[in-house]
Amino acid sequence: MNDVAAAIVSQTTGTPRVPAAVQVLDVHDLRKRYGDLEVVRGLSFTIRRGECFALLGPNGAGKTTTLRCCLGLIAPDGGRIELLGEPVPKAAREARIRVGVVPQMDNLDPDFTVRENLLIYGRYFRLSHGVLDERIPRLLEFAGLAGKAQTSIRTLSGGMKRRLTLARALINDPELLILDEPTTGLDPQARHLIWDGLRQLLKQGKTILLTTHFMDEAERLATRLAVIDHGTMIACDTPRALLDAHVEPEVVEVYGEAAKTWAETRGRALASRLEVAGETAFCYAADAAPLLADLATHTGLRYLHRPANLEDLFIKLTGRELRD
Repeated sequence: MNDVAAAIVSQTTGTPRVPAAVQVLDVHDLRKRYGDLEVVRGLSFTIRRGECFALLGPNGAGKTTTLRCCLGLIAPDGGRIELLGEPVPKAAREARIRVGVVPQMDNLDPDFTVRENLLIYGRYFRLSHGVLDERIPRLLEFAGLAGKAQTSIRTLSGGMKRRLTLARALINDPELLILDEPTTGLDPQARHLIWDGLRQLLKQGKTILLTTHFMDEAERLATRLAVIDHGTMIACDTPRALLDAHVEPEVVEVYGEAAKTWAETRGRALASRLEVAGETAFCYAADAAPLLADLATHTGLRYLHRPANLEDLFIKLTGRELRD
């Protein structure tokens, strides 16, 4: 995998490159409205070359709308976007030539084979047959599809289609890779395969903009991340800095029918912060020792002691209620 990812990055498209800028994407005061609903409300962020920037937020937070505005696929109602040095949407076409995109839903052509999907997509970028003949086998290996070149799209599993969509996004050797929930539908083995490939791309200087609902994915890949909700920015920093700023370092999860009673009678006094969801009590503390000592005297309770993670951060900033 390491050699494959490095080889993909080392190839050139044969098109002149614009001198590398420090800022790959600059978004300032972005706004987008659908009817009476303002989906994106004054969003601002900058992505630097060579980093993985993750956008996190509940369903309906404005993540996909933000990506579509950044690519010039829909026109914003206000604000400024500069993508790879080009103003968007004015010069979106020129910028998109240097971008790879994995959309939220796969849009492969079912009438073509795996190889034909990559070949035809590569021709959109005016890549020569020689470049494509060299690149396609490497991309298929990258995606774990080396033996599927002549396979019909209709016979692929959902996970295989997702991996092929990621391989297709790399066909033009993009400077920026935009991934909208890239590992949705993948099993754990395939997710780790993709993560390893993405890390190697980052090591080779690629820039990644990622949206995901998998907090472990953001924690493994993101250099910086932003949490957005209702179209506004709630927090933005490195994962470690955000955890240190917003969440207590230790978490004790208490399970079972008696968890709620214990939480109200004992846990609330011992924890810095406590939340009850169903039959689970989440106890947050700077020092979990008093909580653990008390739980040890309640033999009927099950519990887990762990460090705080990005899911705790996400829940604290956006709430536990279900979003549709």
